Amino acid sequence: MQPRDAISAAIHSATAQGRPALVGFLTAGFPSRRQFHENLAAVTAACDVVEIGVPFSDPMADGSTIQRASFVALADGVTLPWILQEVASLPQPRKTPILLMSYLNPLLAYGLEALPRAAREAGVAGFIVPDLPYEESGDLKLALDREGLALVQMVTPVTPAPRLAMLCKAAQGFVYAVTMTGTTGTPMPMGRSADVPDEVLAYMDRVKSCSTVPVCAGFGIRSRAQVARFALHVDGVVVGSALVEALERGDDVRAFLGSLR
Repeated sequence: MQPRDAISAAIHSATAQGRPALVGFLTAGFPSRRQFHENLAAVTAACDVVEIGVPFSDPMADGSTIQRASFVALADGVTLPWILQEVASLPQPRKTPILLMSYLNPLLAYGLEALPRAAREAGVAGFIVPDLPYEESGDLKLALDREGLALVQMVTPVTPAPRLAMLCKAAQGFVYAVTMTGTTGTPMPMGRSADVPDEVLAYMDRVKSCSTVPVCAGFGIRSRAQVARFALHVDGVVVGSALVEALERGDDVRAFLGSLR
């Protein structure tokens, strides 16, 4: 099995148990570098898939929580090579696939020739690159393909139907269906944070109808009620800002993630 196929398999395994997969996001090296290995191990144990954020100085897709986490991690000296070393140090064998969410610049700085092999050797299964348009992703995709790594595609509620079909066709691992236009951590529109508007669920149904790989909803998901609302419309949910805030508070993250199921 290629690493990218392990992502889809983990999500399908969760849905076969009658629940949406839980994809947990944490910023590498936050709240501190010395805590990261322990925090990563805890999130890995509680989730079906883990997404590690590579800190970046201009995280344009992220809201205040993940921006703050990125700036703290950068000030603490977190780098992409360090992240790969930390991921590689997790115990093997590993049943929970790990992806890196990175803006393009850190990947280019590492080098697209060297990155895929280093990532695969560390145990990374794929990448999410929010500032890389599909039309400009050919070089990275070819490089990742050589090592069987996924390049996850992101879609939004305003993605036109022809482009949605194109992105779903190109998707590997899963389709990241952003719940709203805006940045990570923004509350769901229309009332209480537990609400998921019907139009958001209808959009998720459209994405599901186009995709041959699992679909995971992300941005603004914070509660068990929201997860339950999404459960009949997607294969998984991404929990990011709420998890980063739990880590920042020093909460028991396994208990927090368990409370969402």
